[in-house]
Amino acid sequence: MIRLLGLEQLREAGLSVTGVWVVGAVPDEKVWDLLRAAGQDSPPAPVSVHWDVSGGLDWWRGKAQESMFSASTTSPGSWSADEDAVRLSAFLDACRDDSEHVEALRDAVMDQFPPDGEEGLFVAVARKASPFSALAYALGPDAVLRLPGWFGDILLDAEQVRAQLPAAEEALALTGAQQRDAVERIHAWMTGLGDDPDHHADELLDGPLRVLRHAARTGQGAAAHVRWY
Repeated sequence: MIRLLGLEQLREAGLSVTGVWVVGAVPDEKVWDLLRAAGQDSPPAPVSVHWDVSGGLDWWRGKAQESMFSASTTSPGSWSADEDAVRLSAFLDACRDDSEHVEALRDAVMDQFPPDGEEGLFVAVARKASPFSALAYALGPDAVLRLPGWFGDILLDAEQVRAQLPAAEEALALTGAQQRDAVERIHAWMTGLGDDPDHHADELLDGPLRVLRHAARTGQGAAAHVRWY
């Protein structure tokens, strides 16, 4: 297995990074097995975030209606990140718990995901950008807080999936102008902060919701996590 490094370690080493967001259905009985194995008796909460989360959210709310990108002057159809985009990216990365304990739990969860190509799995990959952060920028802070889990990390049993599905649908099931705006914002993030002009923005809205609905329909739990390679 590839050893996962922290984002800052990768950047300091001058290495290109790849952001990954995985959302998958997990057999209900395995969810609590995973938590017991991790020495916990409740779904994981962040323990080592390196940011004033409340202050960061307040700042983001004040900027949420603004664009954080400018049209690229050198690459037609792409975008250039403003300082606010860089700051938001740093905030979202800092909200991720990268402690060894939580990374070990993520590894264990990965082993329980269904095979690639099955209905109960969604994987988004982007060079130099976090797919979850792109989605977060598109949705805005209040919608992101309606999503299950903590900034892209989720571990729910079947009952919790059913209970939290309506809020996820409210955040992700966009239509009309809202959907078009979200897709444009995802594209801006993926080209302005990342190097992924061929991404499928619609899938970042549809894929996670498809997995959660599948888990609810089949009586399974669900998990997701943000990772950097």
